[in-house]
Amino acid sequence: MNIKQMQDILKNMITQERMIHSIGVSDTAKKLAKIYGEDIYKAQIAGLLHDCAKCLDKEQMMYYVKKYNIYLDQIQIKEPELAHGIIGAYVCKDVFKIDDEDILSSIIYHTTGKEDMTKLEKIIYIADFIEPNRDYPGVDKLRDVAFNEGLDKSLLMAFDNTIKYVISIKKVIHPITVKARNYILDKLVD
Repeated sequence: MNIKQMQDILKNMITQERMIHSIGVSDTAKKLAKIYGEDIYKAQIAGLLHDCAKCLDKEQMMYYVKKYNIYLDQIQIKEPELAHGIIGAYVCKDVFKIDDEDILSSIIYHTTGKEDMTKLEKIIYIADFIEPNRDYPGVDKLRDVAFNEGLDKSLLMAFDNTIKYVISIKKVIHPITVKARNYILDKLVD
């Protein structure tokens, strides 16, 4: 399946606003992949499809959880926003016939991050934060760091932004995000 075919299917699965975002993430991921020596095609696909399960309601999400026998922890069950990456990876396998583990893993972890992320996982996580349609305080600085100062430094900034935001809206921070942040911080300090 080529990118155009994927886009045609995806636009029937998500809102137009989410489609614009997904194309922005895909384009940004391609640019970051060129800079950091990652597979450009993988980055483009992962960026495009990262939110394929984002527009599912809770009932639809639970349908896929049962259909694919997906394990969700208690936090992901309570905060379905954190589960769309995992569910999306299974949807990608089924609907888009994606079997590349690098792509699937980058979709799974694009919301929470994880310890010892691969280059593609970092690129998709960061591209989701800095694609051109994103507009929040500090996004321009994060873009500059991502394109000029390195994936790890921008990843730490992104984790810090996520944690501050989640605290501000009084939601649960998934422990995997805290571990990912601490891992990258230790790596940068060494």
